[in-house]
Amino acid sequence: MSYLGLDIGTTGCKAVAFDDEGKALREAYREYPLLHPAAGHAELDPQYVMDQCFDVIRQVNASLNDPVTAMCISSQGEAFTAVGEDGAFLCDAMVSSDSRAVAEVREFPDAFGREHLYDITGHTAHSSFSLFKLLWLKKNKHDVWKRTRYFLCFEDLLIYKLNLPPAISWPLAGRTMLFDVTKHTWSGEILNHIELDEGRLASVHPSGSVVGVIPREAAESLGFSKEVSVVAGGHDQVINAVGAGVLQPGLCMYATGTVECFCPMFDKQVLSPRLMNQNLCCYDYALPDAYATVAYNITGGNILKWFRDELGQYETHLAEKNNTSVYAELLEDLPADPTSLLVLPYFAGSGTPYFDNNARGAIVGLQLTTTKKEIIKALLEGITLEMRFNLELMEEAGIVIDSFLAGGGAARNDAWNQIKADVLNKPVTIRRTAETGCFGAAMLARGATTRTDIRNLIRRVHEKSRTYHPIAKNAGRYSEIYARYKELYPSLKNTSCFL
Repeated sequence: MSYLGLDIGTTGCKAVAFDDEGKALREAYREYPLLHPAAGHAELDPQYVMDQCFDVIRQVNASLNDPVTAMCISSQGEAFTAVGEDGAFLCDAMVSSDSRAVAEVREFPDAFGREHLYDITGHTAHSSFSLFKLLWLKKNKHDVWKRTRYFLCFEDLLIYKLNLPPAISWPLAGRTMLFDVTKHTWSGEILNHIELDEGRLASVHPSGSVVGVIPREAAESLGFSKEVSVVAGGHDQVINAVGAGVLQPGLCMYATGTVECFCPMFDKQVLSPRLMNQNLCCYDYALPDAYATVAYNITGGNILKWFRDELGQYETHLAEKNNTSVYAELLEDLPADPTSLLVLPYFAGSGTPYFDNNARGAIVGLQLTTTKKEIIKALLEGITLEMRFNLELMEEAGIVIDSFLAGGGAARNDAWNQIKADVLNKPVTIRRTAETGCFGAAMLARGATTRTDIRNLIRRVHEKSRTYHPIAKNAGRYSEIYARYKELYPSLKNTSCFL
């Protein structure tokens, strides 16, 4: 038997099948384009995303000897699609970085009550959340609003496209800001305020619970040879954290995907003014009786994709010639010492704590002697310095973090991992299973269908890991750089390019 983890990200999807011992058997990946039809708009074609998701499932099943018996989904947060009565898509999915709902972010909390909204949802207002995008849709595309049978995030959308009733996990429902994180139900008060009937949303389920069995016709079309249970997964950040081994307080997942993110876990719900004032949320974790927060920057690994597309033609050619990864070529032979550049990594606006949609990126300190490799390293430094700022805020709010467990595609790169350890001045452990999202989802599927505690399995699989410790000289230098970095955003935010 094997267990399938499907990770539906913002720029691509991946399916990985794992055996009973957590060993990866087969994997497949597809990339899809992020659409920008207007300024501030960031969308995905939901049909294309579903097609790619089904293709990676078929590809894994086509070469798999141990048949899949359960699957689970790790999904990007916030993005949703309007689905008509006939199952047709009525609009593209607005993803996290879509910032068109800025007016709704100002207006709704004033009318509803900012603290009351936080007490219900565990989140503070930002244009990334589904609630405000829904309000924008209702105001600007009312015909779509009226004709919509379901508003579905990508986890529940894929389950719906498997011909099952749409079902969403508690953590992913939490990212909509329509969910009561204490009662674990859709918030009737919020839904009544925006005039949205609960029947137009998916049913909600705790992570790791079985929500259905794929009907035979749909299963056969995807290459499944046995009956396959579908298990509630969650928001990709908490699933990544589970897959990375964040199984107790004091540990924090450091994920580098499209978004750069920290995700520590708590053993109790914490809704405090200090967290709220720093825009740090509290919502369900993907393990029972546990909660999490996320601190993030919307620009993460996507900054390397931008560099690849705009400035990395030589490395792209080299990768094709050598049959290597273009990202490996970009990150090869970076300078050993910290650079003299400062990068403000707000290429898609800022995440926590500022939630500033008008923020822009900047590279400061360029000279005629600056090399491409220095710029690449400075981009990585800037992202990590921003995460150090978030770490400082979490620690000030009473969140204890002793060490980081890294996941995401960047977890494979030694240079970037060492930068993280040096800048944060804390150990960063890389798990043997780099694809922590798919792994965490697959282990939730295994635990749900075999009624076993997945914690021991995850610990056993992760015994062989590599830890990057801070290099004292670099850590000291980065502490000096960090003091200057914290002045960069306040210095630039009132300049014309930010307005």
